[in-house]
Amino acid sequence: MQFEEQITIAAAPEKVFALYENVTAWSSWDSDVKASSIEGSFSSGASGSLQPSSGPKARIKFTEVMPNRSFTVETKLPLCLMRFEHELTSTSAGTNVKHRITFAGLLAPFFGRVIGSQIRKGLPNSLQGLKQAAEYQS
Repeated sequence: MQFEEQITIAAAPEKVFALYENVTAWSSWDSDVKASSIEGSFSSGASGSLQPSSGPKARIKFTEVMPNRSFTVETKLPLCLMRFEHELTSTSAGTNVKHRITFAGLLAPFFGRVIGSQIRKGLPNSLQGLKQAAEYQS
């Protein structure tokens, strides 16, 4: 099960990526995040945690980080892997930002319905918050 949303932000990819790199401040622009942390630098292989606004804290792993282009975070659920992909593409209008969430594994249909439906509802607001932070921060 997979779903995605995208938005165009009138800012350079470097400015948007800087917001991603500041993991502990994700909650400042994403209302679905209560708290987030990273152990070490924002790079492939790093670990951290994320607590959604409604739900338990989860361990996350940064599986792929390509500066100013993309990053992927994964978390394990019982018999399911939840993957969050974030892609930045430079355009004449600024940056096209795509967030994709994928559920894989035996219980993917279950978690896709239970957790995925909530994430899907909040995804447009998360992207709007990112847009506002990137376009209006000094």
